Amino acid sequence: MTDIILRIFDADTIERNIDALAMLLHDCVHDGASISFVLPHTPDDSAVFWRTKVLPAVRAGGLLVLVAERSGLIVGSVQLDYDTPPNQPHRAEVRKLLVHPDFRRQGIARALMADLEIRAGALGRSLLTLDTRTGDLAEPLYISIGYQVVGIIPGFCRDPRIDKIDSTTILYKDFASQVPV
Repeated sequence: MTDIILRIFDADTIERNIDALAMLLHDCVHDGASISFVLPHTPDDSAVFWRTKVLPAVRAGGLLVLVAERSGLIVGSVQLDYDTPPNQPHRAEVRKLLVHPDFRRQGIARALMADLEIRAGALGRSLLTLDTRTGDLAEPLYISIGYQVVGIIPGFCRDPRIDKIDSTTILYKDFASQVPV
C-alpha cells in the first residue's frame, strides 16, 4: 500500500487524464460494479461521463475528485459532492468509489475513503452519506470504517450485467465531534 499515491485531480488534471479515468470506470462496470451504468458500456460512454458530469461540477467548485495512483497508473478514485443547499453546509455525499479490479483487496478503497473523510472535514463537512448496492463488496467495507446503515430501498437500480433489479443500502457517517463548527 505504501506505493499508492493519493491526490486531488482538478479540472485540468481530469481533462489530461480522461482516457485513463474512462478506462477505470469502464473496467469497473464490466467487472459488475453497480455505479449507474449498465452493459453494453464503452470507454467512450465512460469518457462522456467524466466530461459532462464530473468536469462541470469540479469546475463549479462543488465536487472533489480524489485519485489513487500506483507507478503512474490510475488504479482508483472517489468523489465527494459537497454542492449542498444552504441548509446543509455540514454534509456531503460520497460518490463513485472505484478501484480497478486488478488492484482490489490491497487497501486502496480504505485509503481513498480515509483521505476523503479528512478532506471533507477540512471543507467543514461532518456528515457523509452514500449508497451502495445491497450485498455488494463495498457494503462491508463501509460498515467496517464506521458507516451506519439507514435502510434499504428495494428495486432501486438495474444490475449492470443482467436483467435484474437490485436494492440499494443507504449509509451515513457522522463525525461532527471531529470537525470544527
